[in-house]
Amino acid sequence: MSEDNFDRRDFLKSAVLGGAAAATVALPSVATAQGAAAAPAPGYAFLTPEEAAFVETLVDHMVPADQHTPKGTDVGINIYIDRALAGGWGKGDKLYMQGPWAAGVPEQGYQLPLLPSDLYRFGIANTNAHCVKAYGKPFDQITSAQREEVLKGLDSGKLTFESGLSSRVFFGVVYQTVMEGMFADPIYGGNKDKVGWKMIGFPGVVQVNAQNISKYKNKQYRSEEHTSEFQSLAYLVCRLLL
Repeated sequence: MSEDNFDRRDFLKSAVLGGAAAATVALPSVATAQGAAAAPAPGYAFLTPEEAAFVETLVDHMVPADQHTPKGTDVGINIYIDRALAGGWGKGDKLYMQGPWAAGVPEQGYQLPLLPSDLYRFGIANTNAHCVKAYGKPFDQITSAQREEVLKGLDSGKLTFESGLSSRVFFGVVYQTVMEGMFADPIYGGNKDKVGWKMIGFPGVVQVNAQNISKYKNKQYRSEEHTSEFQSLAYLVCRLLL
């Protein structure tokens, strides 16, 4: 999202240093989100057509194209989110899911009886239901100004779901995955062409370091766009080991 006097590049750069912590509040009395879901949309492993439309619209709104980066879907943030939801994280492979489900504090991390994939699915359905009730259309079909209003309502918790699920908890996970899709290793589907890394001056992992150690011996080494202090240190360490 953007505000009149807030630069999007600064927003994305600051997100690398710390994500939004989701407060844990009242939980819905459900174990899964709406039971069996429809088949995934073409090109997706988890997201249904309706969910894919929501996520694509969401990431393009939160990461619009500008002079620094392309829009969110061109960066692959939607693909990152889909793979994360279909994989071990979405399935809660490393989550303790036996309860009890007492209210916690943000510092305690994820505190819901829902798998992350179910939370995402349930949150999308609830948000779409709110949009239809408020604007007559689902999230992907409302105006940009209306989407901004919805996302700010989710972020602040002022938008409430009839199910009892905390909209702020849902948005906290959404925000986390959008930022991960922007800055994670491209191998996971997002950060296409390393655009997120290039924007903040991080060259990433260089696969030809072994060759560069010999090629740039006694010479200054630069990545494709930025000099990396980390790589310079790694280069010096490698030289000492030779």
